[in-house]
Amino acid sequence: MPNSPENIMRKKMANTIRFLAADMVQRANSGHPGAPMGLADIAVVLSEHLKHNPKNPSWLNRDRLVFSGGHGSALIYSLLHLWGYDLSLEDLKNFRQLDSKTPGHPEYGHTDGVEITTGPLGQGIANAVGFAMAGVYTANQVNSETCELIDHKVYCLCGDGDLQEGISYEACALAGHLKLKDLILIYDSNCITIEGDTSIAWSENVAKRFEAQNWNVIAINGHCYRDIDEALNAAKQSTKPTIIIANTIIGRGADGLEGSHETHGSPLGADVISISKTKEGFDANEHFAISEDVLIRFRCAVELGEMHEKEWIHRQKEAPLLEQNEALSRLLNPDFSSIEYPDFSGKAEVATRDSNGEILNAIAKAIPSFLGGSADLAPSNKTELKNMGDFPKGRNIHFGIREHSMAAITNAMALYGTIIPFNATFFVFSDYLKPSARIAALTHIQNFFIWTHDSIGVGEDGPTHEPIEQISQFRALPNFYLWRPADATENVEAWKTALGIKAPHGFVLSRQKLKTLKPTRDFGAVSNGAYLLKERDGATLTLMASGSELMPILQAACHLESIGVKANVVSVPCLDLFNEQPSEYKDRVINPATKVLAVEAATAVEYYRYADDVLGMESFGASAPAELLFEKFGFTIPNIMKRACELLDVEYKEVAINNCEI
Repeated sequence: MPNSPENIMRKKMANTIRFLAADMVQRANSGHPGAPMGLADIAVVLSEHLKHNPKNPSWLNRDRLVFSGGHGSALIYSLLHLWGYDLSLEDLKNFRQLDSKTPGHPEYGHTDGVEITTGPLGQGIANAVGFAMAGVYTANQVNSETCELIDHKVYCLCGDGDLQEGISYEACALAGHLKLKDLILIYDSNCITIEGDTSIAWSENVAKRFEAQNWNVIAINGHCYRDIDEALNAAKQSTKPTIIIANTIIGRGADGLEGSHETHGSPLGADVISISKTKEGFDANEHFAISEDVLIRFRCAVELGEMHEKEWIHRQKEAPLLEQNEALSRLLNPDFSSIEYPDFSGKAEVATRDSNGEILNAIAKAIPSFLGGSADLAPSNKTELKNMGDFPKGRNIHFGIREHSMAAITNAMALYGTIIPFNATFFVFSDYLKPSARIAALTHIQNFFIWTHDSIGVGEDGPTHEPIEQISQFRALPNFYLWRPADATENVEAWKTALGIKAPHGFVLSRQKLKTLKPTRDFGAVSNGAYLLKERDGATLTLMASGSELMPILQAACHLESIGVKANVVSVPCLDLFNEQPSEYKDRVINPATKVLAVEAATAVEYYRYADDVLGMESFGASAPAELLFEKFGFTIPNIMKRACELLDVEYKEVAINNCEI
C-alpha cells in the first residue's frame, strides 16, 4: 500500500539518501546528483535484500553490489555510511576533496565497502559478470548437495550510458550463455544522458535485447516499493541472469528539475535543495541530516550482517563439511612453492608462447584457484589447461571474441577472493581491453594478461596484426608490469616473480621460436627486471634488449669484439621492474662509463631513460615472412653493429657473420 507505515518510512529513508547526495554535490560544487536521487527508492528496498556485513567487508559469502555508473558515487557513499561501514558523516562532507575517502568515483581499496573501481561506463557490468562467474566456479568446488558454502547474489546498478557501451553487450551475452542465475542487473532507465534525452542517439528495445541474450527480464516502476520488492524476490528465484528495467525519473525530488538532464552532472543549487527539502518535511537549513529512526533502520545491516556471517561460520563447522572446507582453504591459500615448473635447459629453441603454455599448465596443476582463458585464441595463445575441463566446473574459460569484457571480468574474478585469473589474446588486440587493464593497474588487481604474437615477427599477417606502439603504452602505465622474456627460462623466472607482486602483469610472447639461453646464466636476476647477461672487461658499450632481440645483440656484441669494440649485454625482461631498482643496482647492470644502445622491434622510446640511442620501429610493419621483416627494419646483427659504431664514433668493419659462442 502506497501510504502504509512501512512505505512512509521507506520514503523518508529514500529522501534522506536524496538530500545527502544533493548536499554532498552542492558542498563540493561538483558531482552527479541526478542518478542518486533517481535510484534512492530502489536503494532503500535493495537494502532489505542485501546480505553483507559492514563490520567485515571481506566476508567471502556476502552479496556483491557493483555500481557500474560510478559517477553516482554520492549514492554509494551515502549508503555505505548509513549501513555502518567505516565511512563517517565527515567523510561525506569531504566528498571529492583531496585525500578524502570519498573521491569522485569509487575506488577499490580506498573506501570500505567498494567492491571494485568503477567510472568508465560499462565496465561495472562486466565486473559484476566476473564476480558471478567467480562465485559459480567456487560453488562448484566447495558446495555439496547437503550444504552450500557459496550461495550469494551479485547485484549491479547500471544506467543508460552503461548499456550503450559495447562492453555491456559482450559481458551480458556471455552471462546469458552461462546462465549466471545469481546475477541481478538493476537498470536505472531514466532515458537521460548528458546531452539530453536518450532518444537523440538510442532507440533500441532493451528488453528484447536481453531476452535474446537469454536473460530473465522484469520491467517495473522504479519508484514503487512494491514493484521493486517483488522484482528482487523474483530475480533471486530465477534460473538465469535477471535484468530489472526500473523506469525512474532522474533527479527525483529536485524541485523544478525532476527529469532534466541538468541534474546529471551539476549541483542543484542551494535554492532548489532548500525548496525540495521543505516540500518533503525536512529542515531546509540543515545539511547532511539523518534522523535517528532512519539511521536505526539502515544500521540494521550491521546486526543482520554479523548474524549472516555467524550462521555461515557455523555451517562451516559441521562435520560433513571437512572435505568442503579443505577445498575452500586450497582456493583461499594457494601454495606457490608447490609448483613444479618445466625445465627448458635441454631445448635448443622454444617460442615463448609455447613455454608459457607449459608454465600455465604447471601452475594450474598445483594451484586449484588458477584458471582463465582466451578471446577465442587458445590454440594460438597456447593457453589451454590440458585435461582440466571447461568453466564453470573446469578451468578453461571460453570468453568468445570479447577482449574488453574478458579483462573486466577477470579483474573482478581476481578480487573475489578464491580465484587467480589469466586472460589472453594477440598483443595487438590489447588495444581492445586497455581501459580494463588501466583499472587493474589503478587498483593493484593481480590479473595476468597473456599477449602472444608480440612483434613484426607475426610476419605475413601484416601491420594490422603487428604490435608496434603497444609495449610503450603499457610500460607507460603506472603499477603495470610488462614482461617480454627472451627465452623459455626467463619466462619461468618471470612467472615466479609475477606471482609474488600484487599488481597486473602482461606477458608479451613470441610466435616464432627463440634460442634458449645457456642454463649456466644467473636467471635469478630476472626478478630485478633487467640483468647483466654478458660482461666484458674494458667495455665501452652496453647493448640492451628484450624478447626476440636479445639473441641478435648477444651475437652483435660477440662480432663487435672481433673489430675491437667491447660490449656488455643486458637482458630486459621487465623494464618496469628495473625502473624500481636502486641506482646502485642499475649502475652495476648498465656501466655509467659506457655508451648505451637499446634494441627492440617496437617504438621503444622508453629506453631513452637509459640509452644514448634506440634502434626501434619508426613506422608500422609490413606483410612478409618474419625474417625478411627483421632485415627490412634493421634488426640484424650487421645493422646493430653499424648503429653501435656510429654511437661510439668508430669505424665499422664488415665481418663474416657466424654463430658466436655465447
